[in-house]
Amino acid sequence: MTDPRQNAAIWYAIDGYDPEAKGVNGRRVAGASFLKGFARHGDVDEFVSFSQGPRAAKAFGATMDGFEAKKPCRSVLFNNARKIAPLETVYYPAPNYAAELWRRQSLGPAAYSLCGITHTTATSAVMQGLVDLRNAPQMEWDAVICTSHAVKASQEAQMDMMDAFQTERYGKAPPRPQMPVIPLGLNAADFAHSPKARATLRKHKKWGKNDIVVATLSRLTPYGKFDPFPLFMALEAAQAELGKTRKLHFVACGIYADKHSQNVFADGAKALMPSVSFTLLDGKDAKARQATLSGADIFTFPIDNIQETFGLAPIEAMAAGLPVVTTNWDGMRDTVNDDVGIRVPTRGLSAKHTQGDAWAYLSNRTNYAQYGNNLSALTEVDLRALTQAFVTLARDADLRKRMGQAGLARALAEYDWSKIIPQYQTLWGELSAIRRKNGATSRGFHANPSAPAPTQLFASYPSETLSDTIGPCAAQKTTRSIEEMFVLRRYLALKNPFEKPHTLQSVYDEVARAGVADAAQVGKALRFNQITVARCFTWLLKYGYFKRQDDA
Repeated sequence: MTDPRQNAAIWYAIDGYDPEAKGVNGRRVAGASFLKGFARHGDVDEFVSFSQGPRAAKAFGATMDGFEAKKPCRSVLFNNARKIAPLETVYYPAPNYAAELWRRQSLGPAAYSLCGITHTTATSAVMQGLVDLRNAPQMEWDAVICTSHAVKASQEAQMDMMDAFQTERYGKAPPRPQMPVIPLGLNAADFAHSPKARATLRKHKKWGKNDIVVATLSRLTPYGKFDPFPLFMALEAAQAELGKTRKLHFVACGIYADKHSQNVFADGAKALMPSVSFTLLDGKDAKARQATLSGADIFTFPIDNIQETFGLAPIEAMAAGLPVVTTNWDGMRDTVNDDVGIRVPTRGLSAKHTQGDAWAYLSNRTNYAQYGNNLSALTEVDLRALTQAFVTLARDADLRKRMGQAGLARALAEYDWSKIIPQYQTLWGELSAIRRKNGATSRGFHANPSAPAPTQLFASYPSETLSDTIGPCAAQKTTRSIEEMFVLRRYLALKNPFEKPHTLQSVYDEVARAGVADAAQVGKALRFNQITVARCFTWLLKYGYFKRQDDA
């Protein structure tokens, strides 16, 4: 039996894990890849989903079955959160889980740990989410996995600002969540080089044996991924330097976000790299993605946009045995070392130059696309270094081979889910240890300002508040049964009624048997929770099935 403290219930909604159903983006692709890796490499006795309702729970089970999970699946709904036990952690597929912290608060901050993960952190929603996280009942036994050292630094920078604000206003800031750096993973075998796919693509495109194909795998969004113009300019300059010794081709496998993006790529390629062919392949097509990675000689990922935080595509290219040319930008600084590729310098401005951009985005003068586009425009990608990277690799087949082999070895040793999943499980165990070290316990319901008990919040509304035992009551004879009244009132039409009719009937019958009784006496006799009995008493009084003894 494995340690359940090193397992986590997976907060599951289709939006977080199904790119086929909800649309391809990095967050969903990473979510689906994680589940596949967890299904195959999780050292657990069971897989547990944590979801809103049965539909999502069923989808989780079907997904894990599709990934050939060898252990049983169990579902827990939000309203039964304590039933994740013996597991002690909920894994959330994003960094901004403040709403889940407030949900947990009703059960007590020590009910379980929450573990999120960074993806894009530049949107106003995610930036506000971090502020909300620090203002929520977040504890030191919670965590936000940072996928790169660069994104951790950015999260810490925002937390520093929040801590300074809270200290100035309240005198202190709460403990921060754990923030380990654990990279995204992949199932490396899914990206293995295919000689057949390579031959088919190159034959179809009539590319020569010595032609050099440079490829990228990305959403083709100039305002949300990377500006292609520096890449096009560098490829054209590289072709000029290579002359007739090597013919360059560029393949973009991806999805245009809109007509604007298509025009930028198509018109830009035609205008800026007339000597280099441009081929578009469908990024939604698995065969096209395989053909891209197998048919290419060099992979490039020249990111200059703050939307990126890690960069999964270069790891996929490494798993396919390709050398990588990328920018020296956030996550690529961790993943692409000198053995597997070339990182090109990037340069940006200081804070004083972009404070206006922050204000424009906050005040809705600019939207997210404009915000990212403007900051990309203010990021220099070293054109000379980018050009020379392509020239160097185009001229040196042995170097391409060595880097490709090193990249494959690095992908397998560092980024395959078989290596990453154990790091997640170790973290989940550490979160449980922190909770236990703090002597944290959680029972019953806890005060929660985001979800106060309604009769506490609205205590000033009725003219009187009933006592806990309601007071002695006597059963009354009526012409309509409890079941008939329940049906007539159509409580079940709205679903989730305040109590079940058979519970009401049991309480009524016990009072009728006793003659006169209060809620405490009935609860003891029936072995019912006294709160349930008091709720039943109130309804039975409301509809005349009970009468107070002092009114008899």
